[in-house]
Amino acid sequence: MANKKSAEKRHRQSIERRMRNRKAKSEIRTVVRRFTSLVDSKKKDEAEKEFDSVKKFLDTACQRGILHKNTVARKKSRLAKKLNSLA
Repeated sequence: MANKKSAEKRHRQSIERRMRNRKAKSEIRTVVRRFTSLVDSKKKDEAEKEFDSVKKFLDTACQRGILHKNTVARKKSRLAKKLNSLA
């Protein structure tokens, strides 16, 4: 337990941020999973639409500081490779 008022506040803020980050990462995993299942079932048109959604989620996470920009770039690159394998 924190002894100082500022330490209590920092702890409270870190808990709030952790929950916010976990929620965002969970949403990203869900969208990526949906995209991957579309690619696996070879539904190219739907997968392309879903890929736009995935990119939006990843870019937003990058802007908010939830994911590092290189992590986002790597994930988008790998997902684009999967999408292009359908062609």
